[in-house]
Amino acid sequence: MPRTPLADLQAFVTVARTRSFTRAAAQLDVSRSALSHAITGLEARLGLRLLTRTTRSVSVTEAGERLLQVLAPRFEDIDAELDQLTAARDTPAGTVRITSHDHAIRTVLWPRLLPLMRQYPDVQIELSVDYALTDIAAQRFDAGVRLGNRVDKDMIAVRISPDFRMAVAASPGYLQGRSRPRTPRDLTEHACINLRLPTHGNLYAWEFEKRGRQLQVKVGGQVVLNNTLLMLQAALDDRGLCYVPEDLIQPYVQAGLLQPVLEDWWPRQAGYHLYYPSRRQQSPALALVIEALRLRGA
Repeated sequence: MPRTPLADLQAFVTVARTRSFTRAAAQLDVSRSALSHAITGLEARLGLRLLTRTTRSVSVTEAGERLLQVLAPRFEDIDAELDQLTAARDTPAGTVRITSHDHAIRTVLWPRLLPLMRQYPDVQIELSVDYALTDIAAQRFDAGVRLGNRVDKDMIAVRISPDFRMAVAASPGYLQGRSRPRTPRDLTEHACINLRLPTHGNLYAWEFEKRGRQLQVKVGGQVVLNNTLLMLQAALDDRGLCYVPEDLIQPYVQAGLLQPVLEDWWPRQAGYHLYYPSRRQQSPALALVIEALRLRGA
């Protein structure tokens, strides 16, 4: 049987509820003759009489009542959802899902989104820690966070942090009795805390830079982790040298719990960027998040 147009089904529901072609036509903003033609066509396709018409009234047949009981709740659900979508267009509400590096969440996203959540209690924030190059469209994220030089060209990118340096540090307990590395190549003689990248399963090669010279070193050690904060903890527990953002080690350096190594080789990273697909219709909740995270003056 040919597919029945939804407009004809809606026309039937409206006539059945109002018990009047005239009132139903007014509600649907169509002519009475067009409405009557639509109902006649629907009955012909179904091979059933749905309405009983007289010169004074319209009533629903047994088949029509059965169809009405099925259709009416579904059209009500559709109308309710459309109303919610319309309201969401103007009212900040709903869930914003973001995939990000844990360091970015800790230092940028959480501090800036916390005041937003307090101001807009109907906005829900979901933050997912992921070191992979996540396809946010496929994974149904609203946005992602990456370093600025690693954002796909077809995405809109908004800078949310200044540039920062990666640092190498170790605990006094680990360094005691060992010679400090003087160049990145010396790291091959030390226990280093490795990071395993999920995208390809490889161990991350530590990057260095000095006076324009760039260098990558594959390091080894007893510990392999997939989380920056755990790498920091392993270094504090004397398991070797860690390679983490500089701001993470600063309080521990000041407290004498970590000692910096190879400072003149620490490379500068391009800073975190929030990226999201180019869309004409953007939810008010996502727009709020973007503005809350945007680095002022960037």
